[in-house]
Amino acid sequence: MGAPRREGKVDFAPVAPDNRPTQGQTHRNPPVTPIPFPDISPELFSLQLGGLTLAVRWYALAYIVGLLIGWRIIAGTMRRPALWGPGGPPMAPEAAESLFTWLIFGVLLGGRLGFVLFYQADAYLAEPWRVLQLWQGGMSFHGGFLGVVLATLIWARRNGVAVGRIADVVALATPPGLFLGRIANFINNELWGRPTDLPWAVAFPDAGQVCPGVEGVCGRHPSQLYEAGLEGLVLGLALWWLARRGGLMRPWLLTGVFLAGYGAARMFVETFREADAQFITPDNPLGHVVGLGPVGLSMGQMLSLPMVIVGLVLVLGALRRPRA
Repeated sequence: MGAPRREGKVDFAPVAPDNRPTQGQTHRNPPVTPIPFPDISPELFSLQLGGLTLAVRWYALAYIVGLLIGWRIIAGTMRRPALWGPGGPPMAPEAAESLFTWLIFGVLLGGRLGFVLFYQADAYLAEPWRVLQLWQGGMSFHGGFLGVVLATLIWARRNGVAVGRIADVVALATPPGLFLGRIANFINNELWGRPTDLPWAVAFPDAGQVCPGVEGVCGRHPSQLYEAGLEGLVLGLALWWLARRGGLMRPWLLTGVFLAGYGAARMFVETFREADAQFITPDNPLGHVVGLGPVGLSMGQMLSLPMVIVGLVLVLGALRRPRA
């Protein structure tokens, strides 16, 4: 989910410090000025057809391009038998199109239902028809991940292909989409981080300027860019490095590295990311969903922790087995 999208600009003054003020205190005029939020429209372009406006948004484009890149990665690895060892690739390159279709449904259905169940269940139970209003936004990575897992399992079983080998190539193909999606989150002025006075703090407009106890312009962690770098670039390069060095010859290895790597990156970045508004209360300003006092886990961390555990188990199991 995300914050309201940008509609205006920010009149600049020094940024707020990283630590929130204690009760009765107010931050005043710290020496660091935040980086202005770039003036990029969330819409790439729009068309007027009669009384209807059709807009192409960066976020939708990120999904489309990320899926297409993933499809090309899957098909490309199937054309390189040397990556797979003596047994060769688990399917023909042409089969990637069929798998791709299943993955699209898994991402979209899982992502939407995950957002509804994990983040705003009460609101959608009161107005269930809103589940179908995808144009209003609201997708969950963890829901999309579960949708992809289910789609991969069904496709592999229907086509008689080893699940672990297909899961590994899907893991290899996922980081580009994550990178593009987080860049789109940044452009959309959503999922920004907590207030900070670091030199790279960004002055997100509109709701991003609602910082209790802060006077002047509020600078925040650009947590979307942190996630793009860790979940997209770093994890993607690590997976490709492993694939080039025999990783696809050990079923479930790349899957395990992806799960553990994404989970760890997400849990780390959540420490800089503003919690979802529905979890924040006066007694719980950090938005923990489980915890004791000031120590706890956000919803993103709670959903990512099982990924780290399962990922490490898969990695250990893959390394103990001989190469395929």
